[in-house]
Amino acid sequence: MVKKTVLDNGIRVISENIPHAHSVTIGIWVASGSRNERAEFNGVAHFIEHLLFKGTERRSALQIAREIDSLGGVLNAFTGREYVCYYAKVLHRFLPKAVDLLSDIFLNSLFDPDEIEKERKVILQEIGLLEDSPDDLIHDLFTQNFWQGHPLGMPIIGTEKSVGALSRDFIVGYRDDSYRAEDIIIAAAGRVDHQELLELLNGLFDKVPGGRGARASSRPSPGKKVELVEKDLEQVHLCLGTLSLPQDHPQRYETFILNAVLGGSMSSRLFQEVREKLGLAYSIYSYIASHSDSGSLAVYAGTSRERLNEVIDIVLRELKRLRTDPLTQDELHDAKEQLKGNVFLSLESSDNRMTKLAKNEIYFGSYQPLREIIKGIDQVTPGSIVDLAEELIDDRYLTMVLMGKTGSDFARLAGITL
Repeated sequence: MVKKTVLDNGIRVISENIPHAHSVTIGIWVASGSRNERAEFNGVAHFIEHLLFKGTERRSALQIAREIDSLGGVLNAFTGREYVCYYAKVLHRFLPKAVDLLSDIFLNSLFDPDEIEKERKVILQEIGLLEDSPDDLIHDLFTQNFWQGHPLGMPIIGTEKSVGALSRDFIVGYRDDSYRAEDIIIAAAGRVDHQELLELLNGLFDKVPGGRGARASSRPSPGKKVELVEKDLEQVHLCLGTLSLPQDHPQRYETFILNAVLGGSMSSRLFQEVREKLGLAYSIYSYIASHSDSGSLAVYAGTSRERLNEVIDIVLRELKRLRTDPLTQDELHDAKEQLKGNVFLSLESSDNRMTKLAKNEIYFGSYQPLREIIKGIDQVTPGSIVDLAEELIDDRYLTMVLMGKTGSDFARLAGITL
């Protein structure tokens, strides 16, 4: 059962009790991420995420690490474009210790100047590692081109210039402005009693100021663009995409099935045609990135320069086919069963269920029951997918990034059409 309580200052506490579970995962979420930044301080949300593990008045960074290890648990964090999450996963009997540890780093981190400089070096190394990983970097470049000129297109991690310029005063001030009570969600899933959780949290977050943090980001508008990035690589990496839907859109289930059929599984059209039938790529897949007011659908592939044009033509052909040819009943049935299976399997871990609680609250304002998700999947028809594909898969939105020794005719690629 899912329960929700709103504290006096606006912080939302949500829990789901799973009586048979051995673990509990608790996360503190802030509904503010990299899209709320400007170019000159891009990466500050991610920087803050790192710094909260570097010591409090009660614990050094080493003591934080030793304490979670002594519980046999996991303590981690991640930053997205619209949120940051700090979480701990432990055996259920250690929940009081996890709450104490997690709340301490969230509320009482010191932001020691020496630790800031150490962690700045770590993040600059992380940026360098991304530059050396073309199959990861290509997605950031696609996002940058697709949402050109908008904060959604900026890298979550920041740039060498922006991260290098962040001062301690700015970092602390940004944290204070962004970490406001009405943007904070505390979510817990596993073997947890809601009332006991509230008692553990009692008084800890009272001093967090109410109100919502600054929201500077406007609705983005995608535009068509092609970029060739010359790099001395063995393969050419391709990312080609178009528009998709926001997180809470009524037709989101159509996009899930469209993606599954296009390139979201081993039986998908692109995987079977490009890899299994023609052997043109080892890795090819599609994915959806959905936000509060927008989204994108993208295809990734890594192939040889000699077969690049062939792969591009197949991707464009399969995108066009989604607009013109309704799915067969077998394809639709298999895609629906795949999605349902993924949903049910994801519910077997307390960390996934904790994440579902928080994201439901961020994007829907309430919990989305499993029966409603299954109902939404079941209601999708071949016709509704074609209708949506005609709207989203459009020449006006097609964006493509190529990275490697492309040897490509830019003039031809710049005019890509379906």
